[in-house]
Amino acid sequence: MSRPVKQNFIRPSHIEGFPVGPQFTAGHLADTNAGWRTFRPVVNHDTCIYCLRCYLVCPDGTIFKDNGKIAVDYDYCKGCGVCAHECPKNAIEMVKEQL
Repeated sequence: MSRPVKQNFIRPSHIEGFPVGPQFTAGHLADTNAGWRTFRPVVNHDTCIYCLRCYLVCPDGTIFKDNGKIAVDYDYCKGCGVCAHECPKNAIEMVKEQL
């Protein structure tokens, strides 16, 4: 799997050029995690039913499909916890980040 590359945001000249929805188009990452994340999501693959709800609601687009399992790109995850909150089987636990 190839990872998205970090791209600079170029302000569109017209309103129609702005992305629609809660995040940018796929492959556009604003910045890597600056190290301020206090909690990170950990997926329990034994409990996960692969419903992809976490994948759909992740505001940073850091959750991806990896050979039939959910994986998290921790380089870009901000630790917001939306994925854990929305998981219907509580398969994602927010774990305190180790310094």
